[in-house]
Amino acid sequence: MAKIDWYDQFVDLDYTPDRNELQVLFHFEPPQGMSRKESAGRIASESSTGTWTTLTNIPERMKGLQATAFEMDGNLLKVSYPLDLWEMGNICQLLSGIAGNIFGMKGVDNLRLIDARIPAKYLSSFKGPNYSMKGIRRMMKIEGRPLTGAVPKPKIGFSALEHAKVGYETWMGGFDFVKDDENLSSLRFNKFEKRVELLSRYRGRAEDRTGSIKDAFINITADVDEMKRRADILHENGFRYAMVDVVIVGHSAVQSIREHTRDLGMAIHAHRAMHAAFDRDPRHGITMQFLAKTMRMIGVNQIHSGTAVGKLVGSKDEVLSIADVLRESITRERPGVLMEQDWGSIKSAFPVSSGGLHPGLVPDVMDIYGIDLVLLVSGGIHGHPNGTRAGAKATMQAVEAWMDGETLEERARTGQELSKALEKWGHHKPR
Repeated sequence: MAKIDWYDQFVDLDYTPDRNELQVLFHFEPPQGMSRKESAGRIASESSTGTWTTLTNIPERMKGLQATAFEMDGNLLKVSYPLDLWEMGNICQLLSGIAGNIFGMKGVDNLRLIDARIPAKYLSSFKGPNYSMKGIRRMMKIEGRPLTGAVPKPKIGFSALEHAKVGYETWMGGFDFVKDDENLSSLRFNKFEKRVELLSRYRGRAEDRTGSIKDAFINITADVDEMKRRADILHENGFRYAMVDVVIVGHSAVQSIREHTRDLGMAIHAHRAMHAAFDRDPRHGITMQFLAKTMRMIGVNQIHSGTAVGKLVGSKDEVLSIADVLRESITRERPGVLMEQDWGSIKSAFPVSSGGLHPGLVPDVMDIYGIDLVLLVSGGIHGHPNGTRAGAKATMQAVEAWMDGETLEERARTGQELSKALEKWGHHKPR
């Protein structure tokens, strides 16, 4: 009887990948009754040149295009792919291979794409962020501390005028940015154009009265043409940033907007809304650190990365791995979590810590991240007993305390806004 399948030809545990090959780290779980080697062969085959059965006529040269499952350690699997399998600069085509049909195969019960090592030649075909972290700091004239911002809360429901007034109080409390949340676009009660106009007016007042640069992460998420139109409006009103729900609009749209905002001299604030739909299960899907890697490749300037101490899911190890992917010129290997990545000429990007934070949690967040982050404290300033401006001041006092090596309780002796915040929240970690 003729042989039916050829998956075994895609597994070679003695294989040493070439430096120009793209390597992917998976967590995989074979179905009952199938060996790990059989399952691994199916992953490598389906994500490259294979199919479910042997074929009659295959050019000999195609053997050089096969992916190879070359390392297995328990449920961890590494697969190496020849560079010729990938179209330069096309992140969508990459994902269609290493994160495509393989997730729907019966040959795996669970599959999780953990990370990938991108070879230099392929990485160089992507443009990365148009500003590095240092470039953003120069633009905002902020050194030696985190960038700070807040969403008017509740996240949706304010009129454009109410939103702008909350933003003004946020800026006057010492924060750098006011931020839209993921589901605020252009709604009947808060139209995009009106929100931009009013925020621009109140931003000017705040800059005049504080002597500091102020800006906003205003949500342009829509179809690509509309996002470009909205980015133009932001630029015309003097804003330096556009915010995009990057998972929702997709990698192709983000690449298009990156090009458009580059021409405008603007930065991209990347909200990761919907990410947990595919990265929350630790045994299946795609990790947030790999999503962050692809977003740095195509050029966002900052992306949400979790807090480890706030209301959203995410461990300290995950937060640190995402930060390393975004900030480092060489991301060092963490076995089972990260593959080593030399970023070459690709610029750095800021991690963004947000979700359930208040002044009492600022030291915990900064212990994890240090100062190179965008710190978003929203409900934790607006819920301050004395209002938004006092809440922002309390947060800045908490940042300063950490930088000066003081406890919050020590700083609260001279900072009445922080004292009031600690009376309400203490060091509470919300769920």
